[in-house]
Amino acid sequence: MGHKEPMTIASALRQIQDRTLILPAIQREFVWKPSQVIRVFDSVMRGYPVGSFLSWKVLPETISEFKFYGFMRDYNAFDNRHNPVVDIPTDREVVAILDGQQRLTSLNIGLRGTYAYKNHGGWANKSWSYPERQLYLNLAGEAPENELGLKYHFQFLTGKDVDASRDDDSKIWLPVPEVFEASEMSSLIQLLAKYGVGNDPVASGLVSKLWDAIHKTASLHFYEETEQDIERVLDIFVRVNSGGTVLSYSDLLLSIATAQWDGDARAAVHGLVDELNQTGNGFGFSRDTVLKSGLVIADVGDIGFKVKNFTSANMAKLEAGWDSLSTSLQVAVGLLSDFGLSGGSLTADSVLIPVAYYVHHRGLGHAYRESPKTREDREALRSWVLRSLIVRGIWGSGLDTLLRDLREIIRSEGDEAFPVAAIERAMARRGKSLAVTDALVDDVLSLEYGRPRTFAVLAALFPHVDTRNQFHVDHIFPSALLDPKKLNRQVNEDGGLAFSPSQVDELVELKNQLPNLELLPGLENIGKLAATPAAWLAGEYSSSEERASFLERNALPSILPSSAEEFVAFFDKRRSNLEARIVKMLTPTTHLPGGISQTSSDFDEELVEGDDTD
Repeated sequence: MGHKEPMTIASALRQIQDRTLILPAIQREFVWKPSQVIRVFDSVMRGYPVGSFLSWKVLPETISEFKFYGFMRDYNAFDNRHNPVVDIPTDREVVAILDGQQRLTSLNIGLRGTYAYKNHGGWANKSWSYPERQLYLNLAGEAPENELGLKYHFQFLTGKDVDASRDDDSKIWLPVPEVFEASEMSSLIQLLAKYGVGNDPVASGLVSKLWDAIHKTASLHFYEETEQDIERVLDIFVRVNSGGTVLSYSDLLLSIATAQWDGDARAAVHGLVDELNQTGNGFGFSRDTVLKSGLVIADVGDIGFKVKNFTSANMAKLEAGWDSLSTSLQVAVGLLSDFGLSGGSLTADSVLIPVAYYVHHRGLGHAYRESPKTREDREALRSWVLRSLIVRGIWGSGLDTLLRDLREIIRSEGDEAFPVAAIERAMARRGKSLAVTDALVDDVLSLEYGRPRTFAVLAALFPHVDTRNQFHVDHIFPSALLDPKKLNRQVNEDGGLAFSPSQVDELVELKNQLPNLELLPGLENIGKLAATPAAWLAGEYSSSEERASFLERNALPSILPSSAEEFVAFFDKRRSNLEARIVKMLTPTTHLPGGISQTSSDFDEELVEGDDTD
């Protein structure tokens, strides 16, 4: 390994253009955020070092033994997140980057391409929420004071953003890629003239400084490995990258899998992850979950994220069963969607793994999700999934041990039905009981509107809700009627304030908690708006029998509040009703074997481990 002559940024990008500087398959994908890209350019403008790079000189005889990718140029967080595969002629040598890909990709995007990220508040599943943005430099002056400590004002902007600021004297936006394209001094002079800043010392000084940093200063320092031993290169890559805080271990292992898989492991995993995440209302499963599922379903003994588990033999087993694995995961995610879950309400992605293993073990297809014959089994599975998401700490520490236990039970006792009783006994042995405790009941009843666990709790408490349809978490007594400004102005019959400040605080605190929440079909919730529950129920159901049935199904008291004055009494009664239902739902239907118990103190420790968040 030796030190190469430093090169300019422009020289490195031209090598990326002609694909003599590429990425080996063991590299992860581009993951940097726009602010990180901007910080790199700020460092470049300041003349700060951007770190050294580690490269690998790949000779023609080695090229055919490996897979390579090109650098990302036009990154789109919606539909262009994966690096392009490149076919390298076997009659020439190339240079592959082992360390520094994020920095070089950032330079490539900023100087040659675009970065399309989601608009704030935009729809995650709509392409128009991800407009194309170019990197610009503000020539009007240095950056305003900022928390990142940036000196120069770089920003990713759309064309509309630039047009909207044309009358703002504090903004003179220069597209950064035009500085890269101006490779000669004469082109730089023309660029200054094009934007009318040739006689502006501040603006021309900024453009010249950026031009020098890109075309003149040899700021990129490379250490180059020349050995063609792939095992040595892989070892170097692992040693260099495993200490990073941004690079996750699953990124590293996927890279190793890619190097050992006969096909394109990266494309296969990314394609499956994308497909799974488009199910139902959308999920947010990661490569970690898919890789872990692969190890479990392939019956690899040790399912830990360790380099030794990603051997050629295990990768061959995983690749051979990839189609079956993919189908099982698709059915399992479909079931989670049927259970009313999505990315916003699924508090632990790992629950997918035992569900997928059960589907795989029995060879179940999508017909399982709809067949009347499997309804009882689906309900058992649904109940277990939702209850495991309600109790904190189930899918946190000790995950691999738990998954191995669940796999063994499903393999030995899950041939005909989901073995709920055996699974819950095994979970209890691991200190992960689903049994009810006072701490758990209080924790559940304190859940609030908008928390991911809240939907799972409501869906589990009210099994009559067909979560395959669109349901909303609804405030029973409208939140709008418990607005603190309205409450502070409300007067009673005597003309005095209806509520003291402490009473207002109590009402505001209680309005978003579980006892004031229910699941309503989407259209019903929209139609309900800010009607009081008493008025809404009378208008929605014409007969007393229908109204009584609705109240019973939803654990509601017989008298519903028609005003804020009646809210606390209603809240307390509904809380009592829910408490009884929670205890009933979480109480095991089968007795645990002798000697298995879990103390309140042990469980309280699990509650504060922080493995899961609301």
